[in-house]
Amino acid sequence: MFNDIIKNLSQLLKFDSAQAEPEAGAPFGKGARKSLDYFLNLAAFLGFKTKNYDGYAGEVEFGKGKDFAILAHLDVVPAGSGWTHDPFGGEIDTENRRIWGRGAMDDKGPAICALYAMKALLDEGFKPNRKIKLIVGCNEESGWGCIDYYKAHATMPEEGFSPDADFPVIYAEKGILHLKLKFAAGGSFTGLKGGERANMVCDRCEVMAPLDSNKAERLGLEARCGKIVAHGKSAHGSTPDEGVNAIKPVLEYLGLENMKDALFGSCFGLKELHDETGYLTFSPNIIEQVGGDIFVTCDIRYPATFKKDDVLSRIKNGGVEFETVSEQSPLYNDKECFLIKTLCEVYNEVTGKNVQPVAIGGGTYARALKCGAAFGPEETGEESTIHQANEYITFEKIEKCFKIYRLAIERLTK
Repeated sequence: MFNDIIKNLSQLLKFDSAQAEPEAGAPFGKGARKSLDYFLNLAAFLGFKTKNYDGYAGEVEFGKGKDFAILAHLDVVPAGSGWTHDPFGGEIDTENRRIWGRGAMDDKGPAICALYAMKALLDEGFKPNRKIKLIVGCNEESGWGCIDYYKAHATMPEEGFSPDADFPVIYAEKGILHLKLKFAAGGSFTGLKGGERANMVCDRCEVMAPLDSNKAERLGLEARCGKIVAHGKSAHGSTPDEGVNAIKPVLEYLGLENMKDALFGSCFGLKELHDETGYLTFSPNIIEQVGGDIFVTCDIRYPATFKKDDVLSRIKNGGVEFETVSEQSPLYNDKECFLIKTLCEVYNEVTGKNVQPVAIGGGTYARALKCGAAFGPEETGEESTIHQANEYITFEKIEKCFKIYRLAIERLTK
């Protein structure tokens, strides 16, 4: 079964399923639709009942009884720059025991592991007392239109997990706000732009501006064809400190100190907000100059016990105009509830560890459930390549996720 997981994950990674122009039957682009078709065809071949919700999402069923959800996604963020492996090659690296590709860890790898965990239980003759619904969406990274469509055309289970974050289990997720802030441009520059997605740290920023060679060199900027270009390092928007934001040195080069301070320094006093789920993070990830204005889309992850108004009021007091691009309320579960306790026990049993539930800044499909939890695949101390160049998943991680998900599904649905 392990070889089948490797082979089919490699094939799934060959589809560029980043959001693209919608087409008939492909609301999020051809690549997302091809990924969905491949996954559902594989599930049907493995012996499961499947349903395609018009290219928005898919469903794989196993068992009868009260619904239980496993929520994963097949879309990915754009490849970005800096790759030394083909981001959509699905390269199987037997020497280093890993598979390279955008989506390997986020979230195609875990989705395939969950599917084969269900297949293992099916082959063992396991008869769940709940109807397991493995729901795969195609728009998790860019707005959750897939979940909205699914809820409008099917009944979302109340309980379940999403294999799209960290182990041992996530009991709380911070609230998420994507805000577009407006600043006055001023100065003798044009064409300021950078970033690809609101939830990816900007790894490239450019501007047409007069050249100051000494200043450019000091800030590590590149001068090319009249443009000043900064190169950074992408990372997930929930962990901006793991990346290098290319917007910051360009603002410094342009002398936009107040703007730089608002976005990378004081951040309207927001970074002081914290609770048991951590400190607020503030990551300006997309910048675009339009005429005399500069628009910056920021990814803000606020602690789970706070409200969005706690964030918005501080920005309003800072005198900056903004609009809300998207928002997700926080998720907070009791650590002692059956779902969280069971998932944590399963992880500890399989790994031999003794760890406790954690909170994260990332936002997962678990929020779509009345009682939901994110469950793997990342672990503390691992190198993370999610939303970065050269994303990969190791053979060891695949084997571990398969074992953990198989046991978790059995325990929660027996």
